[in-house]
Amino acid sequence: MRSQVKEMLSGSGHGADPYPAYARLREEQPVRRVRLREGVHCWVLYRYADVKAALADPRLSRDPAFALPAWHATDRGRPIEDDADLGAHLLTREGDVHWRLRKLVFPAFTARKAQGMRSRVQEIADSLIDDFQSRGHADLIDEFAYPLATMVICEVLGVPVEHYAIFRQWTSNARPDAAAGPDPAGYLCELIAARRAAPSHDVVGVLVAAEAAGEISEAELRSMIFLLLIAGHEGSVALIANGVLALLADGVQRALLRERRCPMESAIEEIVRYDGPMELAAWRFAKEPVEVGGVVIPAGSPVVLALAAAHRDPRRFRDPDQFDITRTGNAHLGFGYGAHHCLGAPLARVEGAVALATLFSRLPDLALSTSVEELERQPSTLVRGLFELNVVFTPRTSR
Repeated sequence: MRSQVKEMLSGSGHGADPYPAYARLREEQPVRRVRLREGVHCWVLYRYADVKAALADPRLSRDPAFALPAWHATDRGRPIEDDADLGAHLLTREGDVHWRLRKLVFPAFTARKAQGMRSRVQEIADSLIDDFQSRGHADLIDEFAYPLATMVICEVLGVPVEHYAIFRQWTSNARPDAAAGPDPAGYLCELIAARRAAPSHDVVGVLVAAEAAGEISEAELRSMIFLLLIAGHEGSVALIANGVLALLADGVQRALLRERRCPMESAIEEIVRYDGPMELAAWRFAKEPVEVGGVVIPAGSPVVLALAAAHRDPRRFRDPDQFDITRTGNAHLGFGYGAHHCLGAPLARVEGAVALATLFSRLPDLALSTSVEELERQPSTLVRGLFELNVVFTPRTSR
């Protein structure tokens, strides 16, 4: 169902390249009504100006309490979160409640903290490449991007790093036929109990202490840890994989990086714009009738913001379909805008920059082992990610 919803929202049945369909919709139906299920419609915005304004519009709430009753019977893209009652976190809360939750964890995700993790991210990236470089082939999702991003967020949160392999079953990167992982609610209860018995100053410890002090509820405690675990790695995995694909497809851009004529940080911003990890922003709900581009969106309606379409809008970006890592003024919306700007954006930037720089410097002849068209994409409603990314390169026995 999730992949079908995504195709309806993008207007394309070809997940490998939805951008031509987005271009057509951006010009012909910039504010489009889409039928999801009997009695349930949503509105999709495709133009940059409309998407940016909507991201900061207080009339469009992330809180599903404002949705029409029929919405709650649809596939909302986060079945584990919904079924396990883990949705009481800062992404679904507004105003004072949002800021109360956000300020508890913000100190762990500042740009300074992220830069302080750079050497550790580098150690993890090198260690992962050490494990497969002598083979001459690898799956960069299973063997690099996923373990790197998950191990980093585990260390930031204070979750046992050896548990990183279990979290994949809770994300959009889990294959439908994969063995079920531990129940998230049960796992989180055990983690919280262990931290209560042995207090700490890491993020989980801070949240557990906040709950003990009455600053957050038990539901908010579980939901916040769940959110940080999942959101803390899911986007980074897709960012790394999409970045590999974009750079493998363009030798000119790779040469700019190899010859150090462009910093990797600039490349990361362009990857997020050109083919970013978030194709669609998370659902919003109209608290009251909202007019966009001359169209009135009724109160209670679900609203989807097509980031991938906005990022190719020629009204905002010169030559938007061109991958250009030297692009200046790259005001993409890939990490959000306004109150819900991505808390983990600084860490994701560091992870992406270190991961891609290390891959292409240590494995300079890196190449896909299949065609782009053969790559299997996740069915996630929001994330633009891959199940696997198989590559080949000249085997090496040492760094």
